[in-house]
Amino acid sequence: MPVLTKEQQDYKQFAKTKRPKPPLLKNMIMAFLVGGTICTIGQAIMSFFISRGLTPSQAGGPTSIIMVFLGSFLTGLGVYDKIGKHAGAGSIVPITGFANSIVSPAMEF
Repeated sequence: MPVLTKEQQDYKQFAKTKRPKPPLLKNMIMAFLVGGTICTIGQAIMSFFISRGLTPSQAGGPTSIIMVFLGSFLTGLGVYDKIGKHAGAGSIVPITGFANSIVSPAMEF
């Protein structure tokens, strides 16, 4: 690690005091709520397929397809990015986050 000069150390300390503190508790709660909501929607879709006679392993494929479609569709409408601003990792971790990460660059290109 390079040795910092006194001026660099002072600036580093000054910058540290001016950096805004992230609202960690709020971020964790929003990630939990949004991620949980996405997973609950996925579970409801899977339960629907199971109620129609599919086994849980058979219902996993159509459920994943629908969740990827919903993530892609909401990304296309610009809604998923707004959700992601408030939810953080809660919107990135589920499979819908995968769809968002694929569709967003394609839309920008």
